[in-house]
Amino acid sequence: MVDLESEVPPLPPRYRFRDLLLGDQGWQNDDRVQVEFYMNENTFKERLKLFFIKNQRSSLRIRLFNFSLKLLSCLLYIIRVLLENPSQGNEWSHIFWVNRSLPLWGLQVSVALISLFETILLGYLSYKGNIWEQILRIPFILEIINAVPFIISIFWPSLRNLFVPVFLNCWLAKHALENMINDLHRAIQRTQSAMFNQVLILISTLLCLIFTCICGIQHLERIGKKLNLFDSLYFCIVTFSTVGFGDVTPETWSSKLFVVAMICVALVVLPIQFEQLAYLWMERQKSGGNYSRHRAQTEKHVVLCVSSLKIDLLMDFLNEFYAHPRLQDYYVVILCPTEMDVQVRRVLQIPMWSQRVIYLQGSALKDQDLLRAKMDDAEACFILSSRCEVDRTSSDHQTILRAWAVKDFAPNCPLYVQILKPENKFHIKFADHVVCEEEFKYAMLALNCICPATSTLITLLVHTSRGQEGQQSPEQWQKMYGRCSGNEVYHIVLEESTFFAEYEGKSFTYASFHAHKKFGVCLIGVRREDNKNILLNPGPRYIMNSTDICFYINITKEENSAFKNQDQQKKSNVSRSFYHGPSRLPVHSIIASMGTVAIDLQDTSCRSASGPTLSLPTEGSKEIRRPSIAPVLEVADTSSIQTCDLLSDQSEDETTPDEEISSNLEYAKGYPPYSPYIGSSPTFCHLLHEKVPFCCLRLDKSCQHNYYEDAKAYGFKNKLIIVAAETAGNGLYNFIVPLRAYYRPKKELNPIVLLLDNPLDDLLRCGVTFAANMVVVDKESTMSAEEDYMADAKTIVNVQTLFRLFSSLSIITELTHPANMRFMQFRAKDCYSLALSKLEKKERERGSNLAFMFRLPFAAGRVFSISMLDTLLYQSFVKDYMISITRLLLGLDTTPGSGFLCSMKITEDDLWIRTYARLYQKLCSSTGDVPIGIYRTESQKLTTSESQISISVEEWEDTKDSKEQGHHRSNHRNSTSSDQSDHPLLRRKSMQWARRLSRKGPKHSDEMNDHQSTLSYILINPSPDTRIELNDVVYLIRPDPLAYLPNSDPSRRNSICNVTGQDAREETQL
Repeated sequence: MVDLESEVPPLPPRYRFRDLLLGDQGWQNDDRVQVEFYMNENTFKERLKLFFIKNQRSSLRIRLFNFSLKLLSCLLYIIRVLLENPSQGNEWSHIFWVNRSLPLWGLQVSVALISLFETILLGYLSYKGNIWEQILRIPFILEIINAVPFIISIFWPSLRNLFVPVFLNCWLAKHALENMINDLHRAIQRTQSAMFNQVLILISTLLCLIFTCICGIQHLERIGKKLNLFDSLYFCIVTFSTVGFGDVTPETWSSKLFVVAMICVALVVLPIQFEQLAYLWMERQKSGGNYSRHRAQTEKHVVLCVSSLKIDLLMDFLNEFYAHPRLQDYYVVILCPTEMDVQVRRVLQIPMWSQRVIYLQGSALKDQDLLRAKMDDAEACFILSSRCEVDRTSSDHQTILRAWAVKDFAPNCPLYVQILKPENKFHIKFADHVVCEEEFKYAMLALNCICPATSTLITLLVHTSRGQEGQQSPEQWQKMYGRCSGNEVYHIVLEESTFFAEYEGKSFTYASFHAHKKFGVCLIGVRREDNKNILLNPGPRYIMNSTDICFYINITKEENSAFKNQDQQKKSNVSRSFYHGPSRLPVHSIIASMGTVAIDLQDTSCRSASGPTLSLPTEGSKEIRRPSIAPVLEVADTSSIQTCDLLSDQSEDETTPDEEISSNLEYAKGYPPYSPYIGSSPTFCHLLHEKVPFCCLRLDKSCQHNYYEDAKAYGFKNKLIIVAAETAGNGLYNFIVPLRAYYRPKKELNPIVLLLDNPLDDLLRCGVTFAANMVVVDKESTMSAEEDYMADAKTIVNVQTLFRLFSSLSIITELTHPANMRFMQFRAKDCYSLALSKLEKKERERGSNLAFMFRLPFAAGRVFSISMLDTLLYQSFVKDYMISITRLLLGLDTTPGSGFLCSMKITEDDLWIRTYARLYQKLCSSTGDVPIGIYRTESQKLTTSESQISISVEEWEDTKDSKEQGHHRSNHRNSTSSDQSDHPLLRRKSMQWARRLSRKGPKHSDEMNDHQSTLSYILINPSPDTRIELNDVVYLIRPDPLAYLPNSDPSRRNSICNVTGQDAREETQL
């Protein structure tokens, strides 16, 4: 057996244990060699080259010294001419010999020696192997001509008075100046630097030509008229300006030849300089130049980064941005990689915008362009995505890179980013404010199906308006609609507010109701000073604190409001003491209706989560007194608040036993176990007990689990909601979740059908004939249209086809361009639509930002454009809370204790409430809901012309009985004051008669849809004396039902936070 130890070689000496302790002593005998790098730069020539040429500071100083020497030589020449006494005679010797004093000669010799030495040294350092290239350069030749004669005169004294054309050093000074400027801007390659260089070169060339001509003519005329320098200057200016008076002219042939030569040189050199200057000027006009550093430090500006700038996008941004008074002094710097559009150029030439908007052509990915825009000094940077591209993911990638580049260049600059796809949102989570288009789009489309015209409500809230639209219209609904559209969301600290300061220590609902009753403002939410989360309608148990930030809806913010005392209000309200129209009541009637109290009228039963009913008084109370409403308590009373345990199955509305068994088997409440993308907010909603196989999700194909192939075979109990989209993107998650929210009763959950293509066969198969709503989403493939506004052509024509084939179907459409809303449900012979078109043009001429608001499809919430929500990002610069409030309203975010948006419909049993103020009181005192607006539907025929309605005698007899019954029901409303009029009752009856006539009349193909005979609009935060009407839909912000769970049963409350919900919350949070 071989000994293994003998085969192991011994360790080297430096790896022994002694060496590990005492250190390696064998390095002295090592064969390693030390290598020094860049030895070629240590030579004497390289050090000189580094000092004279390569180093920017030292080379700049050398060139500045050389420039000073050339100017000094020219100055010495002028001194010599002024000191010289010209001798009489016409001898040619006066041309070659001059009178030069000894001190002057000494100075010129010194300058010549230094200049020649520097020229030879620089030639040696820049020598590259060709000696003739160095010798034949024009600067070297001029240097030899001006310096060598003075050096020779040192050794040959008789040549001291030899004439030397030292004035040619002006050209060497020009050359030194150019090199000096190039060294100054060597590290900064900017358009403005090139422009500055070219202007400087042009001016210096012109000065050199004039100076050379002056000195040359003066010297050559020594044998002629003996002109002085001033006369020569006068002659040159007159000649080069093409004036030519002729009072001063050269006499000798040499001077005449010199003038001819100088004119030829000027005709060749100056046009070249002007051409280069004009080219650079045009390039600068295209790129926009630079934003002034002085202006950036003294004035405030924001930067707008876009891929391509269209006129609509520009005007929306400018109108919304400058609508705020405190932003009037801001500058807007647009950074765009494409050349300025013709329409954009025309708009930016308007004086109102030309003084405040600066267009720069450049890329946000280049630090040079960001420096041109002074991004590090900007107050904010808006980065918008290009939604007109076919590939929206690619557009998002460009936006992400721009956001990264700006954050890297200016870390302290606030970022306002618009993204298209929700799955790309987590890449820019560092941005201060982010608006994801598909999230907002699908959430609004979903809420439009359960809360009509939610898209219109949100659009009007995020637009800046003074409420002056439609005020000159003869129609009442346009005046009310336009006036209420001026309501926006504002904020103020409670202790600093006149609206809410008196409600410190009182409940939120008490403050909301009394502020609306007293000032007409709608308090919708609060935020604690030490908390970043906004709470929408936290409910009656929330006690207001002095440091709370209150969020309210009003025409203008409190700081811009003036308050009148009670005497002035009484004087101003004298003319309003009687009823004048459908939305006004006598003041004393309002006070009387507010003052009555009836605690026994409260309904303590559990309310429905989606549509509460306002309880009528009992029969006995009708005979004793008129209906009244309980007061809103300052501090919440547990027994007076109707709470519903929405987590319990017993809280659902009454159902049949079979329905109850099936519903309990199908649905459970919890958090979705999976999130489609990072950053989605987990929402408590209805879930299935078991996961459905993927094959069962195909409606048109059967599988081994079921044999259904159309919607009719499924036998859905509720009407369908059909979504016509191009692809099933991640944004659909935000469409499904609001329709499956936990606060919606199970019996009201609508089946959702996703239609990826819409031929007629598929429409019939997916159940379009018995669908409640059909949502048509804008398709990405239509973005490739050659004309921008044609991107909606396919969508509009398809919706028009559906409108013709299925007239009773409620269609909600998304368009790319708001201007195309006028083509929705288009009828060429509709006189009313033509009148609205004229109104839209007039409002646009008055400068309205909401000129399209009077289009019937938009007012009714049947069409919207996601580009209208661009203003949400612009408003967040002034109102940093707008994105958070909008996300809470749409259900995109859920905050514990914050309410949600829902709606209720006014039925005949609710008309006893009569006014919006009484409705506000009833909701606050009974359920804690806060109403924020009304969705009203009226007969279009009544608004166009009342003469179109003719009622025959037979129809009057048919409606006589119902009129008497309605009059009997309305006796309680007229019992308070004899001055109150019957007009609202007659108006309501006239609408019923109009509906009967429309049902009895012939049905044409264009008038089968109810949408064509009615018009709908939204009243945001209407005045307290606005009458509620039949079929009005009231928008409510309902308190979070989870906040009302009893404390005595913690197991029930904690059951919602199951393991699945916790896992989903952890996975989806950023």
